[in-house]
Amino acid sequence: MSVAALMLVAGAAFDPAALARFADLALSCIHREYPNKIAHVLDGDEDALPPRELTPIFWGCFDWHSSVHGHWLLARLARLEPAAEFAPAARAALERSFTAAGVQGELDYMGAPGREGFERPYGLAWLLQLGAELREWDDPDAQRWAGMLAPLEALASERLRDWLPKLAYPIRGGEHSQTAFAFGLALDWARTAGDAALEALLVVTSRELYLADRRCPLDYEPSGHDFLSPCLAEADLVRRLLPAGEFAAWLAEFLPGIPEDAGPEWLPTARVTDRVDGKLAHIDGLNLSRAWMLEGIAAGLPVGDLRRISLRAAAAAHASAGLEGVSDEHYSGSHWLGSFATYLVTGRGLPAGARDCACDPSGGPAEPEGH
Repeated sequence: MSVAALMLVAGAAFDPAALARFADLALSCIHREYPNKIAHVLDGDEDALPPRELTPIFWGCFDWHSSVHGHWLLARLARLEPAAEFAPAARAALERSFTAAGVQGELDYMGAPGREGFERPYGLAWLLQLGAELREWDDPDAQRWAGMLAPLEALASERLRDWLPKLAYPIRGGEHSQTAFAFGLALDWARTAGDAALEALLVVTSRELYLADRRCPLDYEPSGHDFLSPCLAEADLVRRLLPAGEFAAWLAEFLPGIPEDAGPEWLPTARVTDRVDGKLAHIDGLNLSRAWMLEGIAAGLPVGDLRRISLRAAAAAHASAGLEGVSDEHYSGSHWLGSFATYLVTGRGLPAGARDCACDPSGGPAEPEGH
């Protein structure tokens, strides 16, 4: 289904130019090296190198993880809209980036001693999401790129499998270290790639860390630098784990304040005070990610659950607020917000059919859209 169709069945106003704008944001940054922020362990003077030499694929878009999901954005839109004017440029940019030498350089960097925690969990989860997008794209070039990136997927999966058994507590913040959001992305990949070991470990760990939670303090959100909601991300993860009836009961205990058949006022959108400040600009991303998490939570509930109306009303309000901030005016936001906007408007991560029918998953977690 095209992005236009996804937006129309969701009842949203669709502007085809928006997709081109999102693509342009990624095209303008994935091969733009500076400004650049690196999280880099140095063992000697020889490690003081420019980003393009340290990580020879993901060196643009200000930081490694933004480069990864910038590449995902291009793959996602080129896959869904192959006839769009931006599609040839998107494919050319991916071809430029995905080389055997580049993959080996990324592996060498990530495999060096002292980098076992590199981009864990957020960047690793987005790397897996990029792999999932390429795997699902029925296209010769995409399949070639997927094969090329498979060793990076394998390393990311291995890093998570090594880490999860040692993780005694969830990480509940609203930025990159949060576990709930990353677990959701990684779980979607594991189910796509057939990585049964990682899937089983993510399910067991998520159940141990989250299923006993009650009364999440949604009124405490957001923190000033959040781009992810701790409460909503957890619920969006748990709906991937439980059948609809069980999820409905769990959600009543976890977020008891969700009203039935209400408008968006029960969860006000977050206010952005300065889009030039990179940290304060995170709030635009929070509105976008809240929107898709609210949609995901609604999709996980049974048919007839009136909380779905309230959740979707709040999702629409957050989507509108978040999309207002997606522009090329300030690099602090433009290097990454297009990816969040694309994840939202294309329904990535939602159960199949969540936007194009009145059906909801029942009897078990559904596959994410696009499978």
